[in-house]
Amino acid sequence: MSNGENRSSVVVDIVREIANAQKDIHSECCATSAEQSINDLLGNFGGSTGFDTVPICLYNDLGAIFRGYGVAPGATPGTLGPVAGSYYFRVKAVYDDNSAVLELLRSPADLILIPDGIAEQQVTNLTATGICFTVDLNAFAHITTLPAISAFVTGTPPTN
Repeated sequence: MSNGENRSSVVVDIVREIANAQKDIHSECCATSAEQSINDLLGNFGGSTGFDTVPICLYNDLGAIFRGYGVAPGATPGTLGPVAGSYYFRVKAVYDDNSAVLELLRSPADLILIPDGIAEQQVTNLTATGICFTVDLNAFAHITTLPAISAFVTGTPPTN
């Protein structure tokens, strides 16, 4: 296995584990490590936490952070809303070919729709946007997981 295959395998494995843990939350209604975030999500230490998401950031072989984009539906049927970007994502699904569906996470208060850098994007109150896209996880060499959060408005169940 080449170094590139080994690195992408780590990203694929972590993203797959997060996807499975988040799915378990919905079927059963180190402080910032992937393992800790997953344990927080699952409530492995003290019962249900109310968390439903492990936010992730992805990086390429050169260490550059990945920014995803998408367009929400417009206010009227058949129209498009503005383009939005984010450096933070929620894993929606992971497939056998190592592709994954990611959802943009954004703060509703963040008025900068396409942040120029990660430091420019607000992380307080990251919320699921419903804006999703598909990536090839083999294209990434590094993943950062944030502490588990609740990314959905109370009473609005996520769709997987």
